[in-house]
Amino acid sequence: MGFASWADPGIGKHLLRDEGEVIVDEVRHHWVAFVRPVLEALAGVLLLVVSPFAPIDLAWAPMLVAFALVAHAGWLALREHRDRFVITNMRVFRVHGVLSQSLATMPLSRILDITVRRPLHGRLLGFGHFCFESAAQEQGIRDIRYVARPYARDLAIQRVVQRAGLRGGRVN
Repeated sequence: MGFASWADPGIGKHLLRDEGEVIVDEVRHHWVAFVRPVLEALAGVLLLVVSPFAPIDLAWAPMLVAFALVAHAGWLALREHRDRFVITNMRVFRVHGVLSQSLATMPLSRILDITVRRPLHGRLLGFGHFCFESAAQEQGIRDIRYVARPYARDLAIQRVVQRAGLRGGRVN
């Protein structure tokens, strides 16, 4: 079992294939979510570069901080990579977690409203955040952050809901 298979959240095992469930869209985080891990890793590498110039009896300190920064950056990047939001023809769900995995599901029929928030930097860089309102009091899916092309993804969800005949159908 290599790193690539361990880093994959395994979306396919959560599908109801016998019921005809298919993926409409699998949303990974926008690249902006990886800026912090990259900056931490670069700070760690910079500390490793300057550690040979530290006094010999203190050289262990920047090296220790550097390894901690690089390890933390790796953890953050893996956490962001394994966080997936999936739109299917039956529901939306989110799978996330590194050592333990969480699955939150919402049937399309429970989605009452989707708010798309796009802060200024999100508008400039092409990402936004989803906020779901559902018919349930407690919900496992509420905020989905760093969604690339949020308006297109919102339309995809609305199309799936419409095709499923859950709202806005024609009155005969």
